[in-house]
Amino acid sequence: MAQKKRIQVLSASIKGALHQMKNLPCQDFCASKMSNGRLIAVVSDGAGSARYSKIGARTICNTLCDTLTRSTHQNIKQDIMQAIENARQKLIWHRLNKSKTEKDLINFSATVVGAFYYQGKGLFFHIGDGACIAFKQGCYDNFIISEPANGAFSCETFFYTMSDWQDCLRFTDFTDVDRFMLMTDGVTGFVFSDDFYQIRQQFFIPIAEYLEQEKRKTYAAKALYNTLNDSKAQRLNADDKTILWAKL
Repeated sequence: MAQKKRIQVLSASIKGALHQMKNLPCQDFCASKMSNGRLIAVVSDGAGSARYSKIGARTICNTLCDTLTRSTHQNIKQDIMQAIENARQKLIWHRLNKSKTEKDLINFSATVVGAFYYQGKGLFFHIGDGACIAFKQGCYDNFIISEPANGAFSCETFFYTMSDWQDCLRFTDFTDVDRFMLMTDGVTGFVFSDDFYQIRQQFFIPIAEYLEQEKRKTYAAKALYNTLNDSKAQRLNADDKTILWAKL
């Protein structure tokens, strides 16, 4: 009997140069969970202008991972929407939400970049900036992407804490792939061309190939962290940076 392939996940989050300079915490967060044959993976970018955005990012990642462990492809979209609403309710009743109303969710603003994978089929779910990419190892000219979504201004994006978050939630199906990456906005400029039609091979391919070849998980995670925290990368983009890589 052929041995069933084991799903592997690696991730790294680093504090951006701007937050290092101001002695602020990293406001990105990521989480993943394997349960009942399902992989749930989420990264979130807490808004720099929101006082408790790290809490918002952590809450959405953990809630989605804990909630979707028994979802099926038939009900996954509804389950994702319910999980996001559950995360919003947690923040409404959070001790730091003084009004205990939706009005103060703005203080927890964060994006959602996530994936659900089960029985060879996957679904990206996405609110705001950041990006998702699914591909076959070694086939870098053919990929499935969920692009960033921004508002009327370049610095404006969307958050799950907004009252109209359901209008901003996007789904993208993916099949016939064996890898995916999720990333926050601090990384997308290194991975994709400005129009998101192509990948920047000089950055993306070395990372993908190294993660493929390095069998020691701690070494691979450390190398991913060091790549994001490289002085040149920090100069080019001072934002917090998160990547989550999955081998399916």
